[in-house]
Amino acid sequence: MLNHSAIKVSQLVKTVTTQEGELTILKGINLDVKPGQSVAILGPSGSGKSTLLGLLAALDTPTSGEIWLDGTPLSGLNEEQKAALRKQKVSFIFQSFMLVDTLTALENVMLPAELAGMQDVRNLAKKMLQRVGLAHRLSHYPKQLSGGEQQRVAIARAFICAPKVLFADEPTGNLDKQNADRVADMLFALNQESATTLILVTHDLQLAHRCERQLLMADGQLSEPTRTPVS
Repeated sequence: MLNHSAIKVSQLVKTVTTQEGELTILKGINLDVKPGQSVAILGPSGSGKSTLLGLLAALDTPTSGEIWLDGTPLSGLNEEQKAALRKQKVSFIFQSFMLVDTLTALENVMLPAELAGMQDVRNLAKKMLQRVGLAHRLSHYPKQLSGGEQQRVAIARAFICAPKVLFADEPTGNLDKQNADRVADMLFALNQESATTLILVTHDLQLAHRCERQLLMADGQLSEPTRTPVS
């Protein structure tokens, strides 16, 4: 399939089995995200935002429907092939940072680049940490860093492999406003510099309005309401 989309979704359905019976979380989602776009997905807790993010990132399998990631249909891939696709094209930023406690900041940033077989990984990781203002924290472990610093390490780690698509799940959710603003500034600056497609889930309306598009998830449906300015 010829496809110029970073992410394309057609009639996506996700149903799970609970003690009360079957629950349909996503009900026929359609979505088309162009390369380099930034997209925020808003909605109440339990509306299916994180479920959709996991499906788009090939971490989960839909009940029906199709997802194309950078032109590749996910339905034709086995788990090993999905893992290889993620390694080549995708990075993640999580609310809980997800750093490896036993690795230094430098080693955490180096890790995905080493797994991808990149060259000169140490120097590249140093440059990424310098870019996010942490050149003085290279040898510190996550427990020695503040929440804002840990999230900046996570951003450096996410961008080191120059991903085609970056998924961020509540990337500022565990931060105070000052650190949240700083992390958001870095996230969008690197996003623009790298021409990476950014898809983020957030409850933060101010963060969402920094994205080119805002989508609303409600009752298993995804809509794109008319954009309103933030005061």
